[in-house]
Parts: sequence; structure tokens; C-alpha cells
Amino acid sequence: MGEYTYVLGISAFYHDSAAALLRDGEIVAAAQEERFTRKKNDQEFPRHAARYCLKESGLSIEDVQLVAFYDQPLLKFDRLLDSYLKYAPAGLKSFKTAMRTWLGSRGTLDLPRVIRSNLGCDGDIIFAQHHESHAASAFFPSPFDRAAVLCIDGVGEWATTTWGIGEGARVQLCQQIRYPHSLGMLYSAFTYYTGFKVNSGEYKLMGLAPYGAPKYAKLIERELVHINDDGSIILDMKYFNYEHGQTMTNPRFHELFGGEPRPPETLLTQKEMDLAASIQVVLERAVLALARHVHRHTNEKYLCMAGGVALNCVANARLLREGPFDDVWIQPAAGDAGGALGAALVGWHHYLGKPRRRLPTGADFMQGAFLGPSYSTDEIKRVLRRHRSSYRELDLDALCREIARRLADGQIIGWFQGRMEFGPRALGARSILGDARQADMQRRMNLKIKHRESFRPFAPSVLSQYAQQWFDWSGESPYMMFVAPVKDEMRIAMSRQEEALFGIEKLNLRRSLIPAVTHLDYSARIQTVDGKHNRVFWQLLTEFNALTGCPLIVNTSFNVRGEPIVCTPEDAYRCFMQTDIDALVLENFVLEKGDQPVFSEELAREPIVLD
Repeated sequence: MGEYTYVLGISAFYHDSAAALLRDGEIVAAAQEERFTRKKNDQEFPRHAARYCLKESGLSIEDVQLVAFYDQPLLKFDRLLDSYLKYAPAGLKSFKTAMRTWLGSRGTLDLPRVIRSNLGCDGDIIFAQHHESHAASAFFPSPFDRAAVLCIDGVGEWATTTWGIGEGARVQLCQQIRYPHSLGMLYSAFTYYTGFKVNSGEYKLMGLAPYGAPKYAKLIERELVHINDDGSIILDMKYFNYEHGQTMTNPRFHELFGGEPRPPETLLTQKEMDLAASIQVVLERAVLALARHVHRHTNEKYLCMAGGVALNCVANARLLREGPFDDVWIQPAAGDAGGALGAALVGWHHYLGKPRRRLPTGADFMQGAFLGPSYSTDEIKRVLRRHRSSYRELDLDALCREIARRLADGQIIGWFQGRMEFGPRALGARSILGDARQADMQRRMNLKIKHRESFRPFAPSVLSQYAQQWFDWSGESPYMMFVAPVKDEMRIAMSRQEEALFGIEKLNLRRSLIPAVTHLDYSARIQTVDGKHNRVFWQLLTEFNALTGCPLIVNTSFNVRGEPIVCTPEDAYRCFMQTDIDALVLENFVLEKGDQPVFSEELAREPIVLD
């Protein structure tokens, strides 16, 4: 291994721990800890993810020349102390909770020791700043030689929004917005108030927005947030509790919007839908103002983005459509998990001073985001034999023809192929698939498969060459980071009676020829598929198009509500047997639900006996 230089990046202890490995600057592996521990948004040290990254390259930790952590804990600790001292003695309970984390057994203030003990390493360790990691993850894997960089999230150490310029092997951050003034925190406050979980429910709020009207937008901008022409914001902190408390909002906020936060899991009302629509409009306005300011000061043609707010695909689409940049590239693992990759890239380029690799024009360095583990035929067979499963093994052509036919017949398919995706989106490696043309597919998938709220939208995966025929879209969208309007000719006009419906009453209306993926506003969060990085998924879509004349299918993540996306064949089999998925594909193996023995959790916990 001595001919290569390896850098291992780590993100941990906040929201979505992960590890990523570079070999001479090439991304060879990356994964979130939650996929291995099965704890949603696991924030503990990513021991399993790091172990996978090393195993994928046949390494031991002694082969790694540099470990890079994604933020600077002393700066973050400084911010915590400053915030609590400003409000003392208020916030004592929250302060004690934070101190248990920082001073307790996890030893966040003594991270070198924590990293060495968890990894067993004694080499060099560096600490990038949080937004430096985000910026590196946005620019260095992008297809651009030069670009403006914009990072928007909740908070790192002190920064909540930063922008700068990437060129060659350097990213230089120029300006920042400092805590507590944060677009991410503002959006999360409404996530909390509408009854969803902060740091994981924001995408639900975005999905709920089309069912409402932005009737509170002016109130939000008058009372909660002032958006300057340069996109910088000032929050009126008298309405928020997150700076020193254990909730996002306080009684003043609740009084402003007419009541207490919606208790989780209770009935959604039109109020929550209108609040979602309102904060979405405000967020979009701020993002556009930021982007225009960055463009004025950098005069760059291209923009790269990262940070949790960059996962808001509705705002991203509006930025691409109305903003000043020729093109926008967004890190597919834009949240804190991507910080592990960014930290590794900071180590490679900024610390070691290594040059940037080059790829063909238009290509990025993410390998389709397929950077997680894959499993061999023998490994899959061992799982199936342990469960005494009934299965058939098919060659690739026969497999794609059969699954295309099953999809056209209305079946829901669990699809497990190749290396697992890095980031929050299922991109055709760990996916649940369905026919987007079927009017009841969204309801069936939400309630019978995903066990989640019925309003939640699904995304289409579409063959790249047909995307413009079905959507107002040009270019690529391989990572599901943008929404696009469904073409007018694919829409179904509403009757006068249907137009009079409001909010959730419109949920089950057939709005287009592909109702399962058409949102209330006639948009869809699209993934374009060209076969470069996932040939099998591309072939399945090609077979489905040949059979039906429709070049797209529903693609949602292979998991149920409250669980991470499946990682192993065992995870996939368990999810298959505990839901109403009709058939499971594990690489070249096909399993039909009706042919399987009763699922046994005890059997699932037994160790696999190697042949």
C-alpha cells in the first residue's frame, strides 16, 4: 500500500456521523454510521463506517497517512459557552446536558484521544473548520475548475452560512453569517413547531408546503427574520429558544402563530400546511438573495453548494431557474455526513498541498454517490439459506425483463444492487420501486410499505435521454437534488369541482399521466439515469420503457419510517418480510413474498455460518 497516500475523513457527534476515504485524492469509499448500527441519524463515532472504508480498500489503519475531522471542537465549545453565559442563569438545564456531552465519557473536548482510541491510529490528525469541510465537499468533487461556493446549514462552530471561491486545489471562504442568525435554524424552528423532528423532519416540511398557502410569509419576515439585499439575515431571537434552551421555539413564537406546537403524530391541519408553504417561500427568497450577492462579488459562472439547506430541492430548482449562475452542482451528501468527505479533501488539498485530479468535461468525482458496501453472491446466499428462503437466480437480461413486467403489473419491488449510496437519497442501489403511472401507488407505498404520512411525495427515476419529454428540464440530475415541472402535455386538467378543493383534499387527485410522482404543484423531484455508474438500474428502466412506453419509475429509499436505508442483504430481507413489498431483488436473486417462510427475528439474529 506504500505507493498510495490515504486520507480518512470523519464526521461525528452532531447529527449524521460518517467516514470517507481518499486514495491519492480519489474518493474510494464513504458511508454513514447509521447504515451499520441501524440507528437513524446515528451521531456516535463512526467506527463501523471507518472500518468499512478501510476494508473496501484492503487497508489497516496503519496504512492511513492522515485522519481529518470535519470541525474544530474548541471553537464549537467557545460558541456554546458564549451562548449560555449570555443568557445565564437561564438555560442551566440545557447547559448541563451539553456539558455531559463535552466533558463526559465521549470526551468531545479531547478528540485526538477519542479518534486514536476508536481507530487505533497514532498518525497525524487535523481538524478542519465545519464550513471549510462543507465547502471542500461542494467544490472539489464538482465538475468545475472554478466556481463560487455557498454553504448554508444550521450552525458549525460559529458560521451558519458561508460563501467563497473554489479554484484548482484551493477553496477560499470570503464571508459568513454568524450564529445565532441561521436560515437552517429558522427552517428547523418551523419543523419543530409543525410537529416534526428537528434534523430529520425538514424534508417533511418541504413536502407538506404544496398543500398550503403562504399566508404567514409576510408575518415571518416582519417579526422573525429580516432578509437583507445581500441575503444576510437577522433573526429576532426573542421568538426562539435554541440558543440556550432545549426547544427551538418559545411562548412568544407560539403566541405569534396562534397556539402551541403540534404534538408529534397528531392530525395535520391546514395551519401546518400554510406554515410549511410560508417558511418555504421565505427560505427561497433568502437563498436567491444570497446567490445573487455571491454572483455579484465573484462573477463566477458556476455555483457549488453544501450544508443541510442545500438538500431543499425546491429552493435548489428555483435557484437554478431564476438565479444568476449558468449551472449549480450540489454535493449529494450535503449534510453533516458529507463533512467527512469534505474533511478528507481539506486534508488532501489544503494540508498536504496535493493537486486536484481531472475528469472528462461535465463529469464529477462522486461516482454516482455509489461509495458504500456491496455484497457478493456467496454472502447473499448465506443469508437466504439461513432464512430457508425460496429464490430464483437469473441472468441480468432475464432479471431486468422480469422486474420490468412485475412493475408494469403493479407490483412493488425491493431493489438491492451494487454499492450502497452515500447521502440521504436512494439512487437505484437500495431502492423501493413502483409504477409511477398507477394512481394508487403513492398511497400504497406510503401506508403499506413506508408506514409514513400519506402526503409524502415520491420521486421518479427517468432515463436521461427522455427527461425533456416528460419534464421542463435540461441537463442532468443524477442525485435527486432538484424538482422539475411535469410537461404540460403530460398533465391532466382539473375539473372546476377539483380546483375548488383545498389542501390535503387534493392528495388523491390524478394530476398527470404519472400521478405517483407528481406533486400538488405539478413538479417532481427527478433523478436522471444514464448508465454510467449503475448499469443494472439503467437496464431495468430501459426494459420498462420498451414494455410500457414510459421511461420512468417511482424510486424511494429502501427502508421504513424511522429506520435508515438498508445496508446489508439481511437488512433488505427483514424490510421485505415486514412490509407489503411484493418481490425482492438481491443482485441476481429474485424472491416472491408468497413463497417465503414466516419471518423469524430469532433466526435473523443467529450468526451466519460460513461454508
